[in-house]
Amino acid sequence: MARGVSEVAELPIRVHSRRGGSNLIHPVENGSSPVIPYSEIKQFKEHFSWLIPSFVIANVFMFVITMFVNNCPKNSVSCIADFLGRFSFQPMKENPLLGPSSSTLEKMGALDVNKVVHSHQVYRLFTCIWLHGGVFHLLANMLSLLVIGIRLEQEFGLVRIGALYLIAGLGGSLLSSLFIQSNISVGASGALFGLLGSMLSELISNWTIYANKFSVLVTLLIIIAINLSVGILPHVDNFAHIGGFLSGLLLGFVLLMRPHYGWVTQRYAAVGTQSANGRPKFKTYQWVLCIISFVLLIIWFVSGLVMLFRDVNLNDHCSWCHYMSCVPTSKWSCDNQNLSCFSDQIGNQLTLVCSNNNRTGTYTLANPSTSQIQGLCSQLC
Repeated sequence: MARGVSEVAELPIRVHSRRGGSNLIHPVENGSSPVIPYSEIKQFKEHFSWLIPSFVIANVFMFVITMFVNNCPKNSVSCIADFLGRFSFQPMKENPLLGPSSSTLEKMGALDVNKVVHSHQVYRLFTCIWLHGGVFHLLANMLSLLVIGIRLEQEFGLVRIGALYLIAGLGGSLLSSLFIQSNISVGASGALFGLLGSMLSELISNWTIYANKFSVLVTLLIIIAINLSVGILPHVDNFAHIGGFLSGLLLGFVLLMRPHYGWVTQRYAAVGTQSANGRPKFKTYQWVLCIISFVLLIIWFVSGLVMLFRDVNLNDHCSWCHYMSCVPTSKWSCDNQNLSCFSDQIGNQLTLVCSNNNRTGTYTLANPSTSQIQGLCSQLC
């Protein structure tokens, strides 16, 4: 199941000191301190962004390796873009995203709850965020990552944003594992939604240093709502989106705190004026949000992992939660039952009968591989 995220526009968020009618900064304590020229206020350090571009390169590299391993001409009857050789794509009926087969994705480390729990392949919680279901899936996620991630890395540095990306990705995989247990899942959008969530919490935590805070808040909420609404479509893992978003929201309160406006102005006040030594660097509400979020993060990851390895399916305890990932309409169905076929091989003739819709297909194949049969079964069903 692909984790999709629609392309988002870069938000017009700039961290700067608030301005009055003139190009001057006025300290909070009016009358006792002189006016400080705006040019004398030092801006927050801007970091060079190389981690996010490296993540993009890593995702593209993993997709190329996945297509190499997939080797459609060898393992399937028909392929798209045959001129690409072993890098050609599976048939559209099998994978409409222009990508590999589900068996190849599973081989490369896709999130499969049964293998995580019963085969102790915990690494799949991490490896799945570096895999993509196809070209369209990869392009959508990587463009969004560049738009969102580069600005955050420039403002907060590679350590904090790198940790946020990976932990949010784990949070997305964890929630997905607790709800979607009959399909595999791949994609970086859980981590991407973590970055979106951190942007919201960063705005709330650093509220005093934004001049256009309300317009930015409305814009950000609209973008988040649009992206989450995409998750109600079939074959999109919205639980990974929600888990990544909530993890990123909490992590933003912990990792992305900045000194409040009053401390910044007093910190660079002229010599002889009131010093910032008597003023706390962070406001009380920032510390309260930070501590509460940290505690909630610990509770979420510990309880989530315990439930996962006890083989808990949260759908059994929440009858309506499945609507958060897919809402059935007259245009599509949310029935994600596993596909299976009965096969019969006589000489070079393979006959398949789909157990889901009773359709029958006959193919001329000598010694078909398991992946070939799975691909044909997927097309037939």
